[in-house]
Amino acid sequence: MPPINGLTIAVPRGSLFSGTLDLLAGLGLDTEELRSNDRKLLFEDVGVITMRPSDVPTYVEAGAADLGVTGKDVLLEQAAQVPGEGGREVYELLDLGFGRCTMVLASKAGPDPAHEALRRLGVMRVATKYPRIAARHLEETGRQAEIVEVKGSVELAPLTGMVEAIVDLTATGTTLRENNLIVREEIVVCTARLIANPVSHKLKAAQIDDLLGRLRAAPASVGG
Repeated sequence: MPPINGLTIAVPRGSLFSGTLDLLAGLGLDTEELRSNDRKLLFEDVGVITMRPSDVPTYVEAGAADLGVTGKDVLLEQAAQVPGEGGREVYELLDLGFGRCTMVLASKAGPDPAHEALRRLGVMRVATKYPRIAARHLEETGRQAEIVEVKGSVELAPLTGMVEAIVDLTATGTTLRENNLIVREEIVVCTARLIANPVSHKLKAAQIDDLLGRLRAAPASVGG
């Protein structure tokens, strides 16, 4: 089966993978090999490239894919903090509605250690995998913070006393609760988004508009 509308699509492995394949299957794409082969990365016959969600904007920006699916958290984290800083040059076309998670500020249960640190020292320490999102949120809410970027289990940082709070993405809050952490603030709700390469968006406008029309005609799959 040929690619959808002759377009190459970057598909994220991980938590958004199944939802993205369901969406593509609903558009008529044969996703059987994609579902059965978790080692193959390039599926040229159906116009799909698979990769980490954080790499999707990179490939779409470079034109290796016309379209891509990734989380809003990835787009926010890779966005330029100031004009010209080097955020990803991609167009966000559609909220696909699935993969819903919430970016939160959390700390140990009981009296808020972050609030106490701000009161005593005027600064709080925050661990996160999303340093730009965390820094923007804290700056916008008038709090001074030392951001500590971590790659692994961010919940460990406040438990060891390295920081007073974390900024992280959560779907159910179960991992937070299991580690005696509670949500203090909800920062932003994140869902899967369809993005486009700016040049493809211009040169393949008819194909992309047709695809968007088909997606919008399936309200059960696509959020507003």
